[in-house]
Amino acid sequence: SKNEGQRSTFFLRKGPKLPAWEDALLSGKEPKSLLKRGLRYVSLSLIMKGMTSVPDFLWGLPEVQKLNLSRNQLVVIPPSLGKLDRLVVLNLGGNRLKCLPKEIGLLRNLKVLFVNMNCLTEVPAELSLCRKLEVLSLSHNCISQLPLSLTDLTSLRKLNLSNNRFLQIPLCIFALRSLDFLHLGSNRLENIAESVQYLVNLQIFIIENNNIRTLPRSLCFITTLELLNIDYNAIQTLPDDLYLLHRLPRIAWNPMDKGLHIAHNPLSRPLPEVVEGGLDVLFNYLREKK
Repeated sequence: SKNEGQRSTFFLRKGPKLPAWEDALLSGKEPKSLLKRGLRYVSLSLIMKGMTSVPDFLWGLPEVQKLNLSRNQLVVIPPSLGKLDRLVVLNLGGNRLKCLPKEIGLLRNLKVLFVNMNCLTEVPAELSLCRKLEVLSLSHNCISQLPLSLTDLTSLRKLNLSNNRFLQIPLCIFALRSLDFLHLGSNRLENIAESVQYLVNLQIFIIENNNIRTLPRSLCFITTLELLNIDYNAIQTLPDDLYLLHRLPRIAWNPMDKGLHIAHNPLSRPLPEVVEGGLDVLFNYLREKK
C-alpha cells in the first residue's frame, strides 16, 4: 500500500544504526550522568560494553580520575587520551590494542595503569613522563623490550611483565629502586643479570616458567625478599649464599604463599632430598658448603 511504501522509505532514510554499546550508553542521557562521584575520585566504568572504539564524548569529561575501559574490543586509543590529564587510575586491560599513543605521557597524575591482555609489541618512551606511576601491568602481551627512558619511573612499586616475550630482564628495571613486586613469569628468560641486586626493596620476585639455568649470587643480597618463585625453570644448582634470604619463611607450594618456590627444576643431587627437608635444612646445607 501507499502508507507501507512511505514507512519503508522513512526507515531507509534514517541512516546507519548506532552501535549497540553506544546506543545503550547515551540513549537520552548526558555523558556526565555516567560519572560516579565518590569521596576521593570521580570514576567512569565502561567495562564489557562491547565497544570497538572509544566514544568521543569521553574526551569532554576532563574531570574523570578513574577510568575503566577493560574487556571491550578496542583496537586503538586515540591521542585525545592526553586530554584526561586528571586520571589517576586507567584500566585498558582485555582489549585488542597493538600500541599506546605517545600522548599517554601527558597523564602526569597517573598512578595505576593496566594494559594487560592486549596485543602490545612495544611501549611508548613517553610513558616515562608519568612520574607518579606506582603500579604498571603489561602482562599477557607480545612485548620483548622496554624503552630505557622508563628508568625515570622512580615511584614505580609494582610491575607485572608476565606472559610476554622477554629474552632478558630489561635494563631499565634495575634502576627502579622502589620496586617491591616484580613478575616476569612465563617469558623466555635464560638468565638473571647480576644487576638484580640493585632492587633493594624487592619483596616479591616471580620468574617461574622461563629457561633460567642458574641464579646469580647477587640475588642473595636482596634480603628484603619474602617470596621468590623460580618454579618451572632449568635450575640445577643453587648459590651458596641463598641462606642470606632470611625473610623467606618456608619452601612454598601454594602459588600465593610467601617463601621459596623451587618445584619442577632439574636440581642436581643431593638438592632434591635436601629441599624435601624444608627451608631450614636447605639453608643449613648451603651454609655448611661454604
